[in-house]
Order: sequence, then C-alpha cells, then structure tokens
Amino acid sequence: MKAKLPQPEHYSYQLHRKQRNTQIILPMILSALFFVGMIVLISLATFNQGGDVGRWAAISTIWIVIPILLAGLILLAVLIGLIYLMARALQGLPYYTGIAQDYVYKARGYIVRAADMAAKPILALDGWLESIKAFFGRMTS
Repeated sequence: MKAKLPQPEHYSYQLHRKQRNTQIILPMILSALFFVGMIVLISLATFNQGGDVGRWAAISTIWIVIPILLAGLILLAVLIGLIYLMARALQGLPYYTGIAQDYVYKARGYIVRAADMAAKPILALDGWLESIKAFFGRMTS
C-alpha cells in the first residue's frame, strides 16, 4: 500500500492553480491553436488550384529573415556602443598608461634587485662547493 500525501487545499494553493490555468496553460493552448490554424490556412491558400507558391515562398523567406535582421541590428548597436566607449577610453588612457608604465618600470627594478639578492647566497654557496670539489679532484688525480 502506498501512502497518499494530503493535497493542500488552502486559498493560496487554489489561487496558484487558477493562475496557472489562466496565465500559463490557456495562452499556450491558444497560441498553439493559432499557429496550427495559420499553417492550415497558408497550406490551403498555397496549394489550392491557382495558389501562388512563389509569393508564399517569398513571404516565408521574409518571416525567416526578420529575426536575423533584428539580431543583426542589436549586434550592430552593441558594436557601435563599444567603439564609442573605446574611443572615449583612448582619450584618457595615454596619460594614465604612461604613469602606469613608469610605476611598472620602477617595480621591475626592485623585483630584479630582490631576485638577485635572493639568488646571491645560493650562487656563492654553489661556487664554494665547486671550488672544494675541484680542489679534492686535483688531489686525487
């Protein structure tokens, strides 16, 4: 036996069910019926005797191209906006990039000096060890 979960019957749940039916399911069914009706109407008008298939092909092509054109216009507007913002940024950037380059050059000097200081004891120790190896190497030969 399977236990049945109690169904909520409070006002907000009933309101939700009513809104789901009127705001989601009904518009979906009506739009599906509309599109099926349009397909049937277009098919009857196109494929009847004397139907102008070329005209309907042109109409179909127009309906296919319209979304592509709208997307292209939106993309063009975004591209124009980016170009405008880049032009505005380049007016102020050369001054600030020069300052940034000066700071990076100064930092480079400090970084190279610190790296040399960190490596100096290791290189000195390596040099002493090689000298010792060379000394003992000459003694055994």
